[in-house]
Amino acid sequence: MAINVDCVFDARAATGEGAIWSQARAGLWWVDIPAGRLHLHTPSTGENAVWEFGRPIGCAAETRSGRVVVALTDGFFELDAGSGELTALGGPAPGTRGHRFNDGAVDPAGRFLAGTMPLAGGLAEDTSGTLYSLDGDGTVAEVMGGFHVINGMAFSPDGRIGYISDSFPSLRTIWAWDYDADGAVWSNRRVFFDTRAVAGRPDGATVDADGCYWMAGVSGWQLVRITPDGKVDMEIPMPVEKPSKIAFGGPDLRTMYVTSIRMEDDPEQPLSGGLFALEVPGVTGLPATLMDR
Repeated sequence: MAINVDCVFDARAATGEGAIWSQARAGLWWVDIPAGRLHLHTPSTGENAVWEFGRPIGCAAETRSGRVVVALTDGFFELDAGSGELTALGGPAPGTRGHRFNDGAVDPAGRFLAGTMPLAGGLAEDTSGTLYSLDGDGTVAEVMGGFHVINGMAFSPDGRIGYISDSFPSLRTIWAWDYDADGAVWSNRRVFFDTRAVAGRPDGATVDADGCYWMAGVSGWQLVRITPDGKVDMEIPMPVEKPSKIAFGGPDLRTMYVTSIRMEDDPEQPLSGGLFALEVPGVTGLPATLMDR
């Protein structure tokens, strides 16, 4: 099946990531990690608003009150997008440990989960990557550690399964856990999918309305759809080597938005670092979960 992939914004982002659809704003939040920028892309107008923080941003979450919580190298902060006011919420300062936040997601109970990776990059032999949670009242907890590069966080439609991947080249695995959202308990870890079976390593992900897990196949020029029982049923070629995060958006949640990583001076992928959009017949997404704050 041939799928048309369009570049909707030639952003030339160093590391585009963190895409989440805002139903309230009818736009896509996304980040450029090393540039320390949060973007809001509005498809109906083509406008792309930017907030700059002066240090790397890993990921973001929209709140029920309409604000945005961002995970920066010096902790969690709440942004009033209208005024630009940034309020510290506390939490870990991964920059002081040689880390930065990377991938994140909001769990079914409205907690913001964000994981770290070494500032040295995703190729470092370092398993100190850590997952943290931020509750609506500002409480921060360390959830689990032992990762190289935390990525691919997502939840099944019923919220009972949580997914996390590690993009480290010698590992490149996606795991599944049983998840108790009420108690924030992760249990029964098992391998969901070993990405050595496909070209790309696991990067940012989402789950569609059928419960299938969509993986951005970084370094593989592809998106991969994996069924709930861990089988590949679709691989979609991308015009860039390093797609990095997938989010469903649009009024009917049928449009897949994909961020990417810039590959300078590569004539085969002049649009790398851009924001892309595509639709897959018969596939729809789920609304982004809002942080309970």
